[in-house]
Amino acid sequence: QVQLVESGGGLVQPGGSLRLSCAASGSIFSIVGMSWYRQAPGKQRSLVAALSNGGSTNYADSVKGRFTISRDNAKNTVSLQMNSMKPEDTAVYYCNVRTKTGTSTFAAYWGQGTQVTVSS
Repeated sequence: QVQLVESGGGLVQPGGSLRLSCAASGSIFSIVGMSWYRQAPGKQRSLVAALSNGGSTNYADSVKGRFTISRDNAKNTVSLQMNSMKPEDTAVYYCNVRTKTGTSTFAAYWGQGTQVTVSS
């Protein structure tokens, strides 16, 4: 019912920058939070950055000061600006959007994933 389309992944050299975007479409009742996760080969998927409707943010310690999460409410889009990238940032990145469907019910949606490779 809700689709998320990611864009912006690719290959970048250490120290370079990339910007990921994730656009939500379909039937959206109420978005309450947006976030980015990543998963490297052989590793667990982990939170990179999260943004609430109130504007509060959470970042993984490994990306603080380098990555910035933001959103465009009118377009239901969440972006991740990645600067000063490191080889350990290499992973498949997934956007996640959470919606409130009732008083105490929620739904979570995932993007298709986009490959980010940091290599010299």
